[in-house]
Amino acid sequence: MTQYDLIVKGGTIITLDNDLSILENGIVAVNGDRIEALLPHPEEGRIQAKEVIDARGGLVLPGLINAHTHAAMSLFRGLADDLPLMDWLNYYIFPAEKNMDSDFVYIGSLLACAEMILSGTTTFCDMYLFENSVAQAAGRAGMRALVGEVLYDFDSPNYGSIENGFSYTEGLILKWADDPLVSVAVMPHSTFTCSPDLLVKANELALKHHVPLVIHLAETQAEVREVVERYGKRPAEHLKDLGILGPHCLAAHCIHLNENEIDLLADKDVKIAHNPESNMKLASGVAPIPEMIDRNLAVGLGTDGCASNNNLDMFGEMDTAAKLHKIVMMDTTAADAITVLKMATINGARALGMEHLIGTLEPGKKADIIVVDTRSPHLTPLYNPYSQLVYAAMGSDVTTSIIDGKVVMKDKKLRTLDPEEIMEKAREKSFQVKKWISMGGKQQD
Repeated sequence: MTQYDLIVKGGTIITLDNDLSILENGIVAVNGDRIEALLPHPEEGRIQAKEVIDARGGLVLPGLINAHTHAAMSLFRGLADDLPLMDWLNYYIFPAEKNMDSDFVYIGSLLACAEMILSGTTTFCDMYLFENSVAQAAGRAGMRALVGEVLYDFDSPNYGSIENGFSYTEGLILKWADDPLVSVAVMPHSTFTCSPDLLVKANELALKHHVPLVIHLAETQAEVREVVERYGKRPAEHLKDLGILGPHCLAAHCIHLNENEIDLLADKDVKIAHNPESNMKLASGVAPIPEMIDRNLAVGLGTDGCASNNNLDMFGEMDTAAKLHKIVMMDTTAADAITVLKMATINGARALGMEHLIGTLEPGKKADIIVVDTRSPHLTPLYNPYSQLVYAAMGSDVTTSIIDGKVVMKDKKLRTLDPEEIMEKAREKSFQVKKWISMGGKQQD
């Protein structure tokens, strides 16, 4: 009799491995934080486990990976929708961010972690302020996270001057270096908010510590115009000439790229984080994702923050991504279900530099696993599991989330967080936000 710490049985295992293997009525066997074996159902009588998860005929797949978000902005959800971009920023987001502190970010990040776990996301990449608090929230939730403090030319409400920002970032890298779940990246904001010297120094720091560099790139037409006027070249060309583009670089959005820039990113093996719902809501545009995939770029999928998306549901993001590129390309085969599901799993892992750890269900990889309950009218009948996951499933269909071999949610109940307590604290923070905005950003005593 073989003993395991945990098994997930009674479901269809969607491995997302190189062969896109599917194991009907299979078993995922876990020891410690790793997948030990994928077994056929007849093996069940010859194995034992300390904990057994019954998938009840559902779909078992790798945990979803949110390749770009701003977790604490969950506290800005619905704050100022349907406004012109600069009004949204100047009269709502900036006044609120000016007054934030570490506790605000911690509560907002806990709220985001609860939402993500409940909807099947097991890993997220976060760029924001007070990122040590985001790391602490992820650790408490038991989530895998790549975090980084946003760096820009102007003073930050967290660290003040950019010199302190680099010290803060390096401190984060060293502090979380040996953590099993949290890792740190260097995150300059963008080509138009960061000077060339800042960008070069940020890249040197990332290379020094062998960590990713994450940056917003070509998100708006206004950004492209400003960079061209300032430097005489387009954003990706600017980064290339600074020596920043490389396989360690993750570029978020990448909407307004020309063919030459796409070739530059492909040549340098830059990773991409696609955020379709946020880009649509802010009327930023549509990223040329099919063209990037044709050039073998690793494209992950992200939600961006709740201020520009309103939720962190990666199932909804997959559905949007698949349909958006079909209508843009006028091609029903564009962004097919398998391609989009890989964006949310193995290609998201590649984007974060974690493909050796997560993104597929294979022996030796970290046990980041979710179970989707298919016993619902909207998931019946089931002909093609990939299509069902992308076009029909919702975050609320996830019943179990396992991260690093630990069950963090079972039967839709969180084990690591108390959502009622977090939501109550989040509501308290929302009263502060209203005061900050009414005062135009002046601190309320």
